[in-house]
Amino acid sequence: MAHTVREKTTRVTRVKRIRGQMEAVERALESEIGCTDVLHRLAAVRGAINGLMAKVMEDHIRYHVAGPKGQGDATEELIEIVNSYLR
Repeated sequence: MAHTVREKTTRVTRVKRIRGQMEAVERALESEIGCTDVLHRLAAVRGAINGLMAKVMEDHIRYHVAGPKGQGDATEELIEIVNSYLR
């Protein structure tokens, strides 16, 4: 699990950014701004969560599914497929 320690700071920073985005959604709802603005903020949150999920899944595929020797093209193809669905 050494790879998770290496990526910990980056992942935690992304989570904090997502938390800030959700707080902006909450403020927008409390101040009763327009639906369009709320939807834009929600779309940003969804994109950020999907991006984080894609990175965590990529790490999982590389380090736990493919293993230390990897599977070359097959691993890269699977990661590309996952990324296409999450972004």
